[in-house]
Amino acid sequence: MEKTVSAEKCRNSIKALEDAMYVIGGKWTLRVIIALKDGHTRFNDLQRTIDGISAKVLSGVLKDLEQNGFVKRKVDTGIPVVVEYELLSYADTLQDVLSALVLWGEMHREKVIRGEEELV
Repeated sequence: MEKTVSAEKCRNSIKALEDAMYVIGGKWTLRVIIALKDGHTRFNDLQRTIDGISAKVLSGVLKDLEQNGFVKRKVDTGIPVVVEYELLSYADTLQDVLSALVLWGEMHREKVIRGEEELV
């Protein structure tokens, strides 16, 4: 009986991970969220800040983030028209994930630079 419960728990964990990766697992998604958290709100500013992202890809990522409740698009119809993006409070739910990934990435980069096989 225990293996059945464990297998079911494993399947549920995998499904939850699949759901999370579907929303935030794109190559650019977390980069856009970090740039928005750092105060870059205009489209062109975001594109300049995130090396290598094309306008088409950035537009798609912002639309996905808007659909998933992370970002709000604000349009000021004055002259000139200004479009800005604002992170919504739901994006704060990713703070622990982002912090953990940044810390792990820093540790991994140092490991690779030093050529270590294993960190102690």
